[in-house]
Amino acid sequence: MTEKTPSPPSESVEMPFWDHVEELRKRLLVALIALALATAGSFLFADQVINLLARPVGSIDSLQSIEVTENVAVFMRVSLLSGVTIAMPVILYELLAFIMPGLKIKEKKWVGLAVIFGTILFLAGAAFAYYVMLPTSLTFLLQFLGVETKPRLSSYINFITTLIFWLGVGFQFPILVFSLAKLRIVSVRSLAKGWRYAIVAIAILAAMITPTVDPVNMALLMAPLFLLYLLSILFAFFATRKDRSKG
Repeated sequence: MTEKTPSPPSESVEMPFWDHVEELRKRLLVALIALALATAGSFLFADQVINLLARPVGSIDSLQSIEVTENVAVFMRVSLLSGVTIAMPVILYELLAFIMPGLKIKEKKWVGLAVIFGTILFLAGAAFAYYVMLPTSLTFLLQFLGVETKPRLSSYINFITTLIFWLGVGFQFPILVFSLAKLRIVSVRSLAKGWRYAIVAIAILAAMITPTVDPVNMALLMAPLFLLYLLSILFAFFATRKDRSKG
């Protein structure tokens, strides 16, 4: 009687739908816990961050508060943005670990690299918003019509945190493309051929993110976003390099 040789396990096992839902719940829970802890820790230095955010208009004395709860709301909003920044590596890891569960052991190193690059890109987007976009935008807005303007605290903080957050998210585009390339949803060839459509999409995105409608600020935002699109093609190349060598 001959023994049957056991068949090797498959590279990836398809999970049932509810297992995917349970996996997503666990990933989201870990990300939310990390965000909550980081936000709570941000309470210790949120006032310093507020003073830093107020520098482009001079100082915190250049702003005014009207409502009774306005200062508390601003404190919480800045703490949340700081928490998102601190917890970004955990958030990115949980997201990538969910959408790319079938990676081989050798390929899992890409998740770690994607987390590192994703965090760096988020910080780069935030820095670009603070040091490049914000000064030019504020100059245009505060000097428009030549009317003296003293911004309201909540309005100004909402404005600057929204700009910083969405530019940070926008700078994550190469990591998104890397994940989609790993899942074989996009390819290097399709990205390279679609650069004209990318310019149109970037122009629309820049118009949505840019707080002003002047072409200078839009161009300042479109240039790095298009460079990020080119960088995403490189990321897609690395994501599918082994697949092409096997083909």
